[in-house]
Amino acid sequence: MATKITMPRLSDTMTEGTVATWLKKVGDKVSEGDILAEIETDKATMEFESFNAGTLLYIGIKEGETAAVDSLLAIIGKEGEDISGLISGGNSAPATAEVKAEAPAQAETQQLTDNSQPTTLPKGVVVVTMPRLSDTMTEGTVATWLKKVGDEVKEGDILAEIETDKATMEFESFNAGTLLFIGINEGQSAPVDSVLAIIGPAGTDINGIAENYKKGGAAPAAAPAATEQVATTAPVAETTQTADGGRIFASPLAKQIAKDKGINLSQVKGSGENGRITKSDVENFTPSAAAQTAPAVAPSTPQAAPAPTVKPFVPAGEKFSEEIKNSQMRKTIARRLAESKFTAPHYYLTIEVAMDEAMKSRAVINTVPDTKVSFNDMVVKACAMALKKHPQVNSQWREDAMIINHHVNIGVAVAVEDGLVVPVLNFTDQMSLTQIGASVRDLAGKAKNKKLTPAEMDGSTFTVSNLGMFGIQSFTSIINQPNSAILSVGAIEEKPVVRNGQIVVGNTMTLTLACDHRTVDGATGAQFLQTLRIFLENPVTMLA
Repeated sequence: MATKITMPRLSDTMTEGTVATWLKKVGDKVSEGDILAEIETDKATMEFESFNAGTLLYIGIKEGETAAVDSLLAIIGKEGEDISGLISGGNSAPATAEVKAEAPAQAETQQLTDNSQPTTLPKGVVVVTMPRLSDTMTEGTVATWLKKVGDEVKEGDILAEIETDKATMEFESFNAGTLLFIGINEGQSAPVDSVLAIIGPAGTDINGIAENYKKGGAAPAAAPAATEQVATTAPVAETTQTADGGRIFASPLAKQIAKDKGINLSQVKGSGENGRITKSDVENFTPSAAAQTAPAVAPSTPQAAPAPTVKPFVPAGEKFSEEIKNSQMRKTIARRLAESKFTAPHYYLTIEVAMDEAMKSRAVINTVPDTKVSFNDMVVKACAMALKKHPQVNSQWREDAMIINHHVNIGVAVAVEDGLVVPVLNFTDQMSLTQIGASVRDLAGKAKNKKLTPAEMDGSTFTVSNLGMFGIQSFTSIINQPNSAILSVGAIEEKPVVRNGQIVVGNTMTLTLACDHRTVDGATGAQFLQTLRIFLENPVTMLA
């Protein structure tokens, strides 16, 4: 079903926006996380990402045109879909938005009138609210504050990293001044439009401002204490984040351009605030320039090991329980897996694969200098080739049709601190074992550092989940929708096996395929596993 995309509200004061550049045109395929356009607000020109996948069917606001927030910006849906009804009804969006916006404004005015606090902001003071960073976001969690009370803030500085229901994203300031107040502390969640921070001239009295502008969020810390801290804390020098644990700050558009051009962002010197990499930095980057500047970079100082988490002492015989607040990632995992389990009729097929030849082949491959291939890389490669032979397994279910994918994008499940993410290897069947290994290590590292972009987690057609490194013999997984199947990989075990009528010692691995019975019949899943067994038991056949 087609989805209407409206002009987003990209700042707390934005009432209309101008489309500076369209990065997609009608007929282009759009993935979740793709940058649709650059939109000029009242404060800055910002990149606008798509939170939907499909085909761009309609553009409602041309380049250079200006329209009110909530005006029809674009329509994304299935290729050839009839959208005439959506287009004809699109012009009513701004009027509807105006009506919706009127009620909160009246409520806010009433609230300010009822309170005995000042009804106007001091000169130069701006209240920053929790932004809506995705079309499905209703609340956000502050993962990290990159500024503290008393710090000077420039327009474009990154204030904080905010965890949404889809990703952890950087939030830039559209105002300049001193950070006078923080309303949502690290680790806390609050609804969209809650008071996030207050920025203004140093020393300004902001007593009562946060309470007056509160819009249903969690109660912020006391404003007088924040004012006192401003008076006693001097601004500190800004430090680049790239020197702290190898973190790299780059705009979404810069990341997309670097990905398209195959540029390693760690080699690009950023010209933005705190060394942030911008679009022009990537476009002007040359490898030779990186080689010249590399020797001048001082080696990073070894970081002290983090202190181990202290477990609470519980006396014997006493009851003790601990409440851990669910993160946005955990909530999303719970919702998506519940939807998959209760909407897709799962069934499971299990085989045991002899891995003796795979072990010999891996040992030979890893004798090549600068080459490291894991058994998981071999499984991913074998799955990609088997999917090309059995595209029915590489499918998706829709109510009106079944989609057979003839491209192979394999998602590899990676465990992180807050749960599970699935970065995607695009066109896996065209990658060598070495390329698969390098890509998996790179994406797994980003996942553990919470630096995966939505584009790197979108578009999988099949998923591999491996618990063999934990010694798990076999297990079953829940399908990662919209995929039709997921492969669970167990540990390689040395045990007695029968070969040519003789009991010998062999190495075997258990594989379990979970299938959606709406798209993959039992015989189809069994044939896929047979092909997968041939590739793994005779790795040389993957070269054919």
